[in-house]
Amino acid sequence: MRIVFMGTPEYSVATLAALKNAGHEICAVFCQPDKPVGRKQILTPPQTKVFAQDNNIPVYQPHSLRDGSALEILNSIMPDLIVVVAYGKILPKVILDLPKYGCINGHASILPKLRGASPIQWAIVSGEKKTGVTVMKMDEGMDTGDILSVRETDILPSDTAETLFDRLSGFTAELICKTISDIENGKVLPIKQDEDLATYAPIIKKEMAHLDFSQSANTLVNAVRGFYPWPVAFCFVGNKRLKVLSAKAVDYKNGTIGEVTDNRGNLVVACGNNTAIEFLIVQPEGSKAMRAADMMRGNPIELGTVLK
Repeated sequence: MRIVFMGTPEYSVATLAALKNAGHEICAVFCQPDKPVGRKQILTPPQTKVFAQDNNIPVYQPHSLRDGSALEILNSIMPDLIVVVAYGKILPKVILDLPKYGCINGHASILPKLRGASPIQWAIVSGEKKTGVTVMKMDEGMDTGDILSVRETDILPSDTAETLFDRLSGFTAELICKTISDIENGKVLPIKQDEDLATYAPIIKKEMAHLDFSQSANTLVNAVRGFYPWPVAFCFVGNKRLKVLSAKAVDYKNGTIGEVTDNRGNLVVACGNNTAIEFLIVQPEGSKAMRAADMMRGNPIELGTVLK
């Protein structure tokens, strides 16, 4: 099948590679423009662009899909199908209607749950027990199209956004390839989404990762897991930021919300609902990540200190 692929981050590369390996003709890759990265703000191409260039696939990086230039390119290609995985732009109706088989999207949740930009992180932060991948026929809404196929997976207690990204990236690649085969063979049965069950996963901002110790320890542990490796959960010791990369819920000891109740090994902090959280791996401001026990030996936080 003649396919135009639209996707930007590393998450998308597995699907792009799988489509190529399955023998489809990848006519072009559309991705976001190169962006400055890191402290030195080095202009860096998206991972899908790197893959495309390594495999001699034409790359287009339009700033907009609504000024007519992208449509002109697509009309010259006339793909059978457009496949979208984490592209980061809304496709206008004129593009949605262009390919013979329309446009399909691989979304990292079990729709209609967690529509939007950051479903993997919010699945963990929200305490979901399961998540998965949905392939849908795209329409003009935000992840509102008919469901074509679904694959579920348990969210493990050890999962972070990083491990779940890796697993769902592979699932997306497999499910999209299978769905395309079903489309070609006329085996797809689209299912309407139930709007009453829809939830939303908004774009993540750094301040969302600020730990609120009035919440329960389990809620905070989910936040630590869901916001790793970015933006990383944090709190303040005085006016110094302390990033929390790993934590677990532990038995509660008397203490006010945010109070350090144990500093003999790792750092234990009282939380809401008579719960407590133990920090396992932390990153003090201006330092590298380390075990909390090592931080406490070198720069202990006194009992009774209230973290904010």
